[in-house]
Amino acid sequence: MSEAVLLIGTKKGLWIGRSDAARKQWRLDGPVPEFEMQGVYAVGIDTRGDQPRLFVGGTSEHWGPAVFHSDDLGATWAEPPEGSIGFPADAEASLERVWQIQPAPPGQPGVVYAGSQPSALWKSTDGGVTFELVRGLWDHPHRTQWDAGFGGQAVHTVLPHPTDADRVSVAMSTGGVYRTADGGATWAPANQGIQATFFPDPYPEFGQCVHKLAGHPDVPERMFAQNHHGVYRSDDGGSIWKSIADGLPSDFGFPIVVHPHEPATIYVFPLVADANRIPTEAKCRVYRSRDAGSTWEPLSAGLPDVSYVPVLRDAMTTDAADPAGVYVGTRDGCVYASADAGDSWTEVASHLPDILTVRVAVVG
Repeated sequence: MSEAVLLIGTKKGLWIGRSDAARKQWRLDGPVPEFEMQGVYAVGIDTRGDQPRLFVGGTSEHWGPAVFHSDDLGATWAEPPEGSIGFPADAEASLERVWQIQPAPPGQPGVVYAGSQPSALWKSTDGGVTFELVRGLWDHPHRTQWDAGFGGQAVHTVLPHPTDADRVSVAMSTGGVYRTADGGATWAPANQGIQATFFPDPYPEFGQCVHKLAGHPDVPERMFAQNHHGVYRSDDGGSIWKSIADGLPSDFGFPIVVHPHEPATIYVFPLVADANRIPTEAKCRVYRSRDAGSTWEPLSAGLPDVSYVPVLRDAMTTDAADPAGVYVGTRDGCVYASADAGDSWTEVASHLPDILTVRVAVVG
């Protein structure tokens, strides 16, 4: 019998929500969260195998960061005794935080990527149990010029090509978009057309503060980006980016996600501006485009009419069910879920700590 699992990473632990496949009613495990008092900046769900595997990237103030996995839907969690992830000695760096855990496409069994602070990409070939540093990106000559945004200097998006295992795109704040076509040996910036309003040259080769990337496996050359002021689309795998912000109340925000079955349908959560990070018109509104960003519509049914809290870059997601589910977690600890692709919403959690990341899957 199918069930839905909702992972909610917060600044003070992980909450797990559960529902049936209809996803109309949710209950949270508890009352005590998993990984209590750890900052959970990354969660992931790998549904490629016979049994789903859940991931948590937690940061303990005492023990530091680690990646944990669960093969029993969160009943128990494991980490190898020697640790899951860490810089080699010659890198002369310490891992501060894991920001992203991304299973590779179905054609690459066992491969799982992670993005971290400081900005680095990691690759696992044992299903996410252990990770190795991708040296090609770490040794890139631009690395010393990558800067830190308000949230830190981190690779927060990993977007593997759906059919070509050698092609991967990453985004970092601040540094911009980089991509490889040779399995991570070499990397090149891919930011042409993305504006960096905080530089004297607003269109540098790299250094953009891209907040999130998204794509759909059915249209692999099309990518979307929510930037630090700017919403963009590329139709050529990231070579050229064009603004799709017309029709939005603001071009500033953090998350952007794609509908799992409709490659032209995308979702964003606009905020007023970088210096005023509250929802536009002080209303909790998700904006949806069904034509790859040519037009936008606000989604409001079931969402609060008064809100002053943003949604962070990894706190919006979709599930792969039909009709698709869409989920947003807010900085005041609320999770809103839609089981009809955004047409209507229900509050499924409230009064949690600051929500950092959300993932959902229907399994079984």
